[in-house]
Amino acid sequence: MPESSFKVSVVIPIFNEEGNVLNLVTQLRSVMELYPGYEVIFVNDGSTDGTLERLREVADANTSFKYLSFSRNFGHQSALKAGLDYASGDCVISMDGDMQHPPQLIPDLINKWKDGYDVVYTLRLDDPNLSFFKRFSASMFYRIMNSLSDISIEKGSADFRLISREVCDVIKSLPESPLFFRGMIKWVGFRQIGIEYMPAERFWGKSKYSLSKMLKFAVAGVTGFSIKPLHFATFIGSALSFFSFCYGVYAIFAYFLTDATVSGWTSILAMISFIGGVQLLMIGILGEYLGKLFIAAKQRPAYIISEKKI
Repeated sequence: MPESSFKVSVVIPIFNEEGNVLNLVTQLRSVMELYPGYEVIFVNDGSTDGTLERLREVADANTSFKYLSFSRNFGHQSALKAGLDYASGDCVISMDGDMQHPPQLIPDLINKWKDGYDVVYTLRLDDPNLSFFKRFSASMFYRIMNSLSDISIEKGSADFRLISREVCDVIKSLPESPLFFRGMIKWVGFRQIGIEYMPAERFWGKSKYSLSKMLKFAVAGVTGFSIKPLHFATFIGSALSFFSFCYGVYAIFAYFLTDATVSGWTSILAMISFIGGVQLLMIGILGEYLGKLFIAAKQRPAYIISEKKI
């Protein structure tokens, strides 16, 4: 398939990355000039620095570079959805704006798509410069996801990927809330293949992905694509009921038939505290699912655009 016969869209969610915009644009132009008619859509997720001003400058200088700007910060996944909603290419590539997703990998993604794959995702290799805690928390994220959800996400996968127009249209039609694109992409199926890459060093700024955000992301993925936590709650509740019944039988037997009973509060308080803690855990799991239903029932939009140049 000749490069002139298809259009490539690149979607880039961006938040407080004013120091990376111009460098990223320079690298993208050198790569995307191989594909006439391309478009790059930046999605400004409520940045509070000079990111929007940089995007305006870029869009005024080159019509292939466009932008959407949110009325406030709606989150990375909502920004990604906005980009997919407005992308018009035959294939759509999503990547982050922090310069750690190398634009030089784009031709490899497109070549795999031309070979017949509908989804070409990337697998981030471990960066030896990352701290042990960062690598450990990332590894635990994928272990928790794959053990508790009904989908399997490869270690190192992120939102740096290519999807075909057919997959993009299917994803856009899914009424998901909250959004979790890594799970959605796996769930839809189609022909998929992964490409490994070594992340580039951050050119400017620092990571916006804290441990709390990663944990929140993991909860969204698990509860969005599996009811295994509810099965777990049922199992734990049944087991506790059984052991409580056995303990009750033992207590009655000991009281009437032996002299082994001793007055005291230690065992009672320990048992009550344990059962109470488990009950609160189970209620919390139920609350996560009910919370998702509550948010989905409101049918609020995933994002609000205050300014755009498309």
